Amino acid sequence: MTHAQLTEIAAAAVGAAQRQLPPEIRPLARGVPVHYERLPAADVIADGFPDDILGLFTGSAHGQELAADNPAPAQILLYVDNLWDYAEDDLEVFRDEVRLTYLHELGHYLGWDEDDLTARGLD
Repeated sequence: MTHAQLTEIAAAAVGAAQRQLPPEIRPLARGVPVHYERLPAADVIADGFPDDILGLFTGSAHGQELAADNPAPAQILLYVDNLWDYAEDDLEVFRDEVRLTYLHELGHYLGWDEDDLTARGLD
């Protein structure tokens, strides 16, 4: 599967996940750009994340934009090659893991910590 094909499939899975969100959350979710990258950049690894990380939320959480000294725009990064490796080349597992990883990272944008994410089944 090529990177372009995996990105297209991942983008469709994210779109489907957004459509299933509660109506009050959908506009917030659609306002956070999602970037599809092959693998995490060297600076992400240098920050202590494992090289097999599936996704990452960066920027300020919703409602915290003005509280930060140097507010960065919110974004979600999905690492397509790592997701494909995690899925062991199974397309359905890939789609499901993209959905789960996206929702997990969206949860960080919404201000949920790891315990909140676990309670919602997004760990």
